[in-house]
Amino acid sequence: MITRFAPSPTGPLHLGHAYSAILAHDMARAAGGQFLLRIDDLDQSRARPEWEELIYEDLRWLGLSWDGLRRQSDHFDSYRDAIQTLADTGAVYPCRCSRADITAAASAPQEGVPEFGPDGRIYPGTCRDRAYSERTDTDALRYDLSKAIGTPSQMPTFTETGPAHEGTHKVTAEYLMSHVGDPILARPNLAASYHLSVVIDDAESHVTNVTRGKDLYEATYLQRFLQWKLSLTPPIYHHHRLIRDDAGKRLAKRDDARAIRTYRAEGASPQDIRHMVGL
Repeated sequence: MITRFAPSPTGPLHLGHAYSAILAHDMARAAGGQFLLRIDDLDQSRARPEWEELIYEDLRWLGLSWDGLRRQSDHFDSYRDAIQTLADTGAVYPCRCSRADITAAASAPQEGVPEFGPDGRIYPGTCRDRAYSERTDTDALRYDLSKAIGTPSQMPTFTETGPAHEGTHKVTAEYLMSHVGDPILARPNLAASYHLSVVIDDAESHVTNVTRGKDLYEATYLQRFLQWKLSLTPPIYHHHRLIRDDAGKRLAKRDDARAIRTYRAEGASPQDIRHMVGL
């Protein structure tokens, strides 16, 4: 078993991060496997060295150790190679639409069809007829799912062990087209999108079990599809419950009151943190 914890160095870790990291670490150790740490610093404009150092400090204070470290910023070439592989199939196109353009184009969504999916607002396909060769440095790159899907009967599956969705799930063409739309593979200022980068990261790190919050469960359908098109071995997924505040909202990095460093400064112990998150 090889699992991982993948925080972004854009703010302090909070109780939700502690729960996810401890859970993945404990699962790996119980199975005699490996626990990896990945620094998701894809967006270099927001990543800060001081936040990365705090990640290491907080995890060590929690009593966690890792068997390998990967930093996304060291692997931009891998992401570009994956995009080129998908582009060689003729299913990647450049997109010049801004968020405002997409919102305006999707201002009258079809009744019963969701407006948003794991890649944000579902793209209406405005630039779908543009050729990949027309791309410029100011374009995003999107994946034309209608071209990429091919024969729907050959779609992939994935295994989930989390309590909310335990079982084997099939990725369907209908779900991708109605709930995802053409996802972004890379933005003008980023080497790759989140969904593409994590697929490559997990494959290159030989991750066998992805442990993460249940808010990312819907994204698994898109990520599994990308794995399939890139001929990558899929991991087993475990989506766990989320740690929420007193009002029931999911914790965010801006909620410094629940940051691990705050509890450390107030004299809490690692065992106190485990108790707070139900471990």
